[in-house]
Amino acid sequence: MLSREQFDEASGLQIFSGCRPETIAMLLEGAFLHKFPEGIDLAKEGEPPDFLHVVVSGAVELYSRYRDRETTIEVIGAPNVFIAAAVVLDRPHLKSARVIEPARILMLPAASVRKALSEDAAFAARIAVELATAYRAVTKDLKNQKLRTGLERLANWLARRDTETGSTHRIVIPYDKKVLAAQLGMAPENLSRNFATLARFGVKVKGARIEIGDPAALENLAKPDPLIDDPSS
Repeated sequence: MLSREQFDEASGLQIFSGCRPETIAMLLEGAFLHKFPEGIDLAKEGEPPDFLHVVVSGAVELYSRYRDRETTIEVIGAPNVFIAAAVVLDRPHLKSARVIEPARILMLPAASVRKALSEDAAFAARIAVELATAYRAVTKDLKNQKLRTGLERLANWLARRDTETGSTHRIVIPYDKKVLAAQLGMAPENLSRNFATLARFGVKVKGARIEIGDPAALENLAKPDPLIDDPSS
């Protein structure tokens, strides 16, 4: 049960934009807004969805396993929804989810979400936007993986991260480098080699801290494409 303060905070989230008050009340009646430490699992691949999760703060890693192998699919930050398709279709999760950076997560009961989809056009429209955004993100990632070398993928990640953090040309990788390597579709040792190669382009690496000494050279190597790299496109 949400406290009054939590209810007021949750009801102001973008996912409820334009929804009827009774829809919001129904969705939040059985909802939870919890703080989770790093490493906590929120969803398991192959299991049915109990909740639709909304990242209010922090970050969540979506990952998958096959035999003895594991890979990162995506890292989700606030204020995004994740694994909505499983909830909408009431089918097993295709990905697992775990907290990668201490997070506050709003958990909406899956059955209530499906009920709201059939009763409130505004909520259905918001979920459609979430699903379309997730689809476009997967398409961009597929293009990134298939059309670029590992070095180009890393250069574009650095350029985008620098822009997102204020263009200070000083970046802190927010999670383990192993996660970054998987996110970029390469083995950890290849990530290390690519970082070493980027030294020629003015990139200095010290642990998780990265300094971009020649932003123009990095940009020229990366050649960012808005149809791959712009999250708003």
